[in-house]
Amino acid sequence: MRTMHFWAVLASGALFGFGLAVSTMVSPEVVLSFLRFQDFGLMLVMGGAVLVTLLAYQLGPRWLGRPLMGQQFLVRTATLDRDTVVGSAIFGMGWGLCGVCPGPAIAALGTGNWDVAVALAGIAVGAYAQGWLKDAGF
Repeated sequence: MRTMHFWAVLASGALFGFGLAVSTMVSPEVVLSFLRFQDFGLMLVMGGAVLVTLLAYQLGPRWLGRPLMGQQFLVRTATLDRDTVVGSAIFGMGWGLCGVCPGPAIAALGTGNWDVAVALAGIAVGAYAQGWLKDAGF
């Protein structure tokens, strides 16, 4: 069963990365022009992704009964607290400053865009710092 999970994750990640590359979300210049309201092409991409996700979350449990690779569908309650608001603000500022989001940045490496490696290093340092601060009680 672990082998099946590995191949499912690999195929899903490859499909996701391919979709990001085809939609040009791996190009920080395209993302920044979208954020500056100069190019609305990514709005169609993001809208399509939201629609597919909405349908999958609403209809998947009804049609399948249980996940293909799990015992049951889990419902995770979302909490809106200080950490969520601060984290989302930092994420949004980073995305707006450099036009790089973690998923597309990793996919961009696959397309040969090595400039995003600097942004990925910053994302890794930020994630590590957040974990360190959380463990320290901040």
